[in-house]
Amino acid sequence: MNDAGAAVSERRRTALLWWPRRRSVVLDVLLALVSGLECALQGPIFAAKTGLPMLPVTILGGLAGLVLLLRRRWPVAVVLVSLAVLPAQMGFLLVMVGVYSLTIADVPRRIVVLLAGMLCAGGCVVLYLELAAEQRATGHALPWWLVLAMTGMFGVLNVVAPVLLGMYVRARRRLVESLRERADGLERELSLLAERAEERAEWARREERTRIARDMHDVVAHRVSLMVVHAAAIQAVAPKDPEKAARNAALVGDMGRQALTELRTMLGVLRTDDREIRVEPRPDPAFRLAEIASSAAGGQQGPRLRELSDLVGQSRQTGMAVEFSEEGEVRGYAAPVERTAYRVVQEALTNVHKHAAGAATLVRLAHREREVAVMVQNEPPAGGSGPAPAASLPSGGNGLVGMRERVTALGGGFVSGPTDQGGFRVSAVIPDREAAE
Repeated sequence: MNDAGAAVSERRRTALLWWPRRRSVVLDVLLALVSGLECALQGPIFAAKTGLPMLPVTILGGLAGLVLLLRRRWPVAVVLVSLAVLPAQMGFLLVMVGVYSLTIADVPRRIVVLLAGMLCAGGCVVLYLELAAEQRATGHALPWWLVLAMTGMFGVLNVVAPVLLGMYVRARRRLVESLRERADGLERELSLLAERAEERAEWARREERTRIARDMHDVVAHRVSLMVVHAAAIQAVAPKDPEKAARNAALVGDMGRQALTELRTMLGVLRTDDREIRVEPRPDPAFRLAEIASSAAGGQQGPRLRELSDLVGQSRQTGMAVEFSEEGEVRGYAAPVERTAYRVVQEALTNVHKHAAGAATLVRLAHREREVAVMVQNEPPAGGSGPAPAASLPSGGNGLVGMRERVTALGGGFVSGPTDQGGFRVSAVIPDREAAE
């Protein structure tokens, strides 16, 4: 529970009837007792002037003063009682506190103005009549302007001042309530933002794990596939051609070292301190995650398109007939774009080694105005059979899925499937993100 909810619960626990707090009860009781005592003391004076029984007038005056107990619940009733006792010239505190309570209460402004005006006018009239009666009794006449000034001052002090004070307190309370509501709203928004940030961080970690898993799959599958093919070739030619077997063994060693280097690069992302990776809002989170992974890996941008010829050469060294063609004006792309295109070709060649060993393969790279396209197409394997048992390679079934995820994450298109001649084609079109931005 937040601070605002705790404060509301505390107020409810300490509330009594219509009083929000117990100290409010004490204040209203004291005011009612003082007002009742005042009205009770003024009752005999009024009874002496009018000839009414003293005891009933005193009791009624005291009861009228005690009405202040209801000022928070029924402020209009308190003001009406003060209007009723106004001709008896009693209840000075009752009038002032009643008008103040009426002003700060949730009462329409027109009712406040009407009742305050009636009290002010009634008080001025009562005072004017009292002064006129006193002048007749003493025989000393005061100037008319002095009488009007005295009555007007009485109305200002008795009614207008409490109204102004009540308006100030009411405006201040509303301001404090609005600020408290805004603070509560900001607190809720901050909690929601914190939850969203945690969700985005969890999503980013999940996406990064998926990306690293794809990279590790590509590296391990391709390099190890080539190593297995070369190992099978070494096993086949070692008794007949030791020199060729030695060359193949050296190739296996080079591929193993390259695989270890790439694995160390990707594992370095996992060892990077989370504080060094800042996820900023971008239109495409997947593109941003790829940039983060590149920056986290010690500045390593990953494989680039210019390395495709070396990748094709590695497959040729295994005996595969691979043709590589490049179209369009050669230029650089964003690191995630080039890395994705490279991985598509790499995984496609790995699939050829696994499922169509010895098949003639075409690798095509096309540079277009706002995109780059790659295609890997292989013919059916010689004799329509798969790879030899010695070079048989396991398949996890995640290669095509991983390629599609990589390409679609950057807003590109991916198509794969068998050809009419019995081979297999993989093609991807990836937009040039730097040009688009």
